[in-house]
Amino acid sequence: MPKLLSHSVKKAILTLFEDLSTPVSQKAFKLLEAGEWDQLASMEVDPHNYSDSESYWRDATAASLLRKCQDLPTSFDRKAVAYENFFKSEVSCLRTNSRLNQYLPPEMGFHTDVHEFFSRARKICGDILGRVPDSSLTRVQGRFGPGATFGDRGRFTTIPDKMSSRPTFTQGAIFHLVPWTGTLWASACSSSGKYPTPVKGNRFTTVPKDCRKDRGIAVEPSINLFYQLGYGRIIRSRLKERARIDLAKGQDIHRALAREASIRGHLCTLDLSNASDTVCTSLVKLVLPPDWFDVLNQLRSPMTHVNGKWVLLEKFSSMGNGFTFELETLIFLCLILALDPSGQKLVSGTNVFTYGDDILCPTEYSEAVISCLKFCGFELNMKKSFTSGPFRESCGGDFFEGVDVRPHFLKEFPCEPQQLISFANGIRRHHDLNGRGYFVYRSWRGVLDCIPRPIRECRGPEILGDLVIHDSKERWLSRQRAGIRYFRVYRPARFRKVSWSNFRPEVVLASACYGAGDGGISFINSRGLLSTTAEGIIPRDAVSGYKTGWVAYS
Repeated sequence: MPKLLSHSVKKAILTLFEDLSTPVSQKAFKLLEAGEWDQLASMEVDPHNYSDSESYWRDATAASLLRKCQDLPTSFDRKAVAYENFFKSEVSCLRTNSRLNQYLPPEMGFHTDVHEFFSRARKICGDILGRVPDSSLTRVQGRFGPGATFGDRGRFTTIPDKMSSRPTFTQGAIFHLVPWTGTLWASACSSSGKYPTPVKGNRFTTVPKDCRKDRGIAVEPSINLFYQLGYGRIIRSRLKERARIDLAKGQDIHRALAREASIRGHLCTLDLSNASDTVCTSLVKLVLPPDWFDVLNQLRSPMTHVNGKWVLLEKFSSMGNGFTFELETLIFLCLILALDPSGQKLVSGTNVFTYGDDILCPTEYSEAVISCLKFCGFELNMKKSFTSGPFRESCGGDFFEGVDVRPHFLKEFPCEPQQLISFANGIRRHHDLNGRGYFVYRSWRGVLDCIPRPIRECRGPEILGDLVIHDSKERWLSRQRAGIRYFRVYRPARFRKVSWSNFRPEVVLASACYGAGDGGISFINSRGLLSTTAEGIIPRDAVSGYKTGWVAYS
């Protein structure tokens, strides 16, 4: 059942729109009052039209506050948009495959410059990746992800659930069954008579993105995903070691660089539309060394089950595949570096950075990079790409001449205390960063008035996140004990647990070895035998209750 926007929260939002006091905020005020949800969801502002950070931030805050709210009762068919984008991306990949196939061996043709370009890209890629490891247990450590697989849905997606179900794999991944049979997962399946089942590919599904559209993802067969994640981890480590692209810190790095670029203008920030769905197979074959292409091609799903039918894919992989993010980071990096034959002007980790489809590169190369990406089948997201002017955006960081102008986005209608705390902190952030207290104070107070008094007293520093309400130091609620400072917080206190007694001993043992023991498993009891506790394992989205309490700070 969809949530309703409470009167108090609506009043706080209207107050914010009123205090922002611009034509855009006045329009947002009227649309919210009138319940014109579709128009409210479609509001956008272009930073190119602004000459100062203050004016842009005010309009961006008004236009963007509810744009990503999944509870906004718009009339858009969000799932239909995701399905439409799936088939649109497949058509795009088909065209790009046809264009790029002429550059694949043994087709040589007379496109010397293009051949040389892809040859450089493949050489750069080979230097980064090195030799491909095989899938033996000593070289590729497969692992489990937190989400669903082809055969594991809904709440049954914990590690022991996946080890208790029938494993699935594609025909291309059949060679990986040999090392898989040596795992404890395989032993657990064998003890219950659940042997691997071949499937044609992955299945298409959607997840919420914003109030106008859903995002399409593909759910992979379990054995494929197990090794996809293993190879994804290897690509990630080699990007860090050999290309100075640290994906673990990538978002922070990109935001810091975007801020600097908004002042100096030396870097441009580029973003692509549906990037993972438009990485076509021929492009991957052109850029990756043959041995790496072969192993990743074996593990990818060649088909997707969508709308009740199996569709042969033109793309190489999609979101949901365990190595897609690392692969697209690598491919975009190699394509950009290959634009510099000398290898001196474009340097990875110095003036070229990629994080998925978030790209930073020298401004003087922006036209060449954009042309290259278009030739390879990608569509530039013009609303989120910036090659000139005082604005830059990358990895969730928006900067106008060095000033943080990122608006707060409500992802859902806040109705519970923890959601209201998050909303209040999102508004407060701009007061703390840029001294915009005049524009947000009344709205911030209005949100706090919705929170029960005992919880409203939980105030502290921003470093504690949404466990506390961010406020000035004199209003923090803390106490000192044994030289340690404690803050009163509102924190998760109850969790949904899946009891270990629901699973066979072989599954419990295998789960413990794969790192699923944090939910309350006791590895060795007093008799030297594996045992379980009544607590069980905590799955995703398991928080079922909150309470006030104290946490140590320093």
